[in-house]
Amino acid sequence: MTTRPATVAALVRQATEQLAASGVPSPEVDAELLVGHVVGLGRGEVQAAGLTGRAVTETDAAAIAAFVERRASREPLQHILGRAAFRSLELAVGPGVFVPRPETEQVVQFAIDALRSMPDPEPIGIDLGTGSGAIALAMATEIPHARIFAVENSVDAFLWARQNFTETNAPNATLVFNDLAMAFPELDGQVAVVISNPPYVPDAAIPRDPEVRFFDPAAALYGGEDGLDVVRQLSSTAARLLRPGGTLVIEHGELQGAAIRSILTGDGWRAAATFRDLSQRDRTTTAVRGDNHT
Repeated sequence: MTTRPATVAALVRQATEQLAASGVPSPEVDAELLVGHVVGLGRGEVQAAGLTGRAVTETDAAAIAAFVERRASREPLQHILGRAAFRSLELAVGPGVFVPRPETEQVVQFAIDALRSMPDPEPIGIDLGTGSGAIALAMATEIPHARIFAVENSVDAFLWARQNFTETNAPNATLVFNDLAMAFPELDGQVAVVISNPPYVPDAAIPRDPEVRFFDPAAALYGGEDGLDVVRQLSSTAARLLRPGGTLVIEHGELQGAAIRSILTGDGWRAAATFRDLSQRDRTTTAVRGDNHT
């Protein structure tokens, strides 16, 4: 007696139940994406295949089961798929690099708007601690007349960034391996926008999500006792790089806006302001370099 092949609909249903039982936040979406990844279909096509009773080979069904098991262990979906969407980009990601988040798509908009407002024929933007390269490549592809520079000091993250810089059509983007404190001295006083999504979790804090706690690299998460050690360095580095009137953009945790504004104001920055993300949590602080910045 031969067994009937599994169907797309049945595999999506089983995967959804398994992921939901493991506490995955969006089990049905993840199930559809994992099934689609194996059988070569987009999410909408998976839904259509579910309605038409499309069968799945034993080999593909086994591969789906293995992927679902990994996701049920709370391994990030992006690590399993090997890709992460960010604005208009599809980026390569995996172990050793911070997975770009949807809220960062809003943060980078501040930098893009600032660059677009510049009258320069080739305004300069810098991403300090670029990780996967998401922020820098978003700026470079969306503002092709700008010159974008990015720096990363983690070997693992740099390798992912280099792959993304190679795969993305962004001839106006430059990636270097260095510590952000020493980055780009040749551009001192010439830069229009500096942006960073630094590590900002206090050392003693435990991230809520297992995907973050167990899989994101510690160097991309933890920022000292109060989480703001790298922000203090950013203030100094950005003041060196930016020209008077240039804009600094920092992503941070929802309870850190006031402390960051205090740091920046104390360092001589003007117009420090904090903005909320779409979930109404403080997410972005911006400031302007003064004419006589100390």
